[in-house]
Amino acid sequence: MSVTLNKVILIGNVGKDPDVRYIDTNMVVATFSLATSERGYTLQNGTQVPEHTEWHNIVTWNVLAKWVEQYIKKGAKIYVEGKIRTRSYEDKKGIMRHITEIYAEKLDFFSYPSKNDQSSAQPSEE
Repeated sequence: MSVTLNKVILIGNVGKDPDVRYIDTNMVVATFSLATSERGYTLQNGTQVPEHTEWHNIVTWNVLAKWVEQYIKKGAKIYVEGKIRTRSYEDKKGIMRHITEIYAEKLDFFSYPSKNDQSSAQPSEE
């Protein structure tokens, strides 16, 4: 028996307001960046290890993308659950580029960027 699993769980801060595109009347995609950080620390020998921030490209589709469009804003701290996808494309100069994205299947808030944008909704991809 062969078992495989492609699952990612991230908690981080939204880096910019989502980019939402309506492909047709029944399909919508929302993308945004998410920053996760590891705090800096000092080793026993006195060596300073600086904070490290990793940026993730988050992609949501349809129902979840509409929810993202309405509620997700720059600065929000959110929980993301999904899977890793890697794709390639050729840029305008003809150079092959590779991008790794997180296809979100579930999102939840940890904190809101402002007190005006609060919602108790906890969406998941249907």
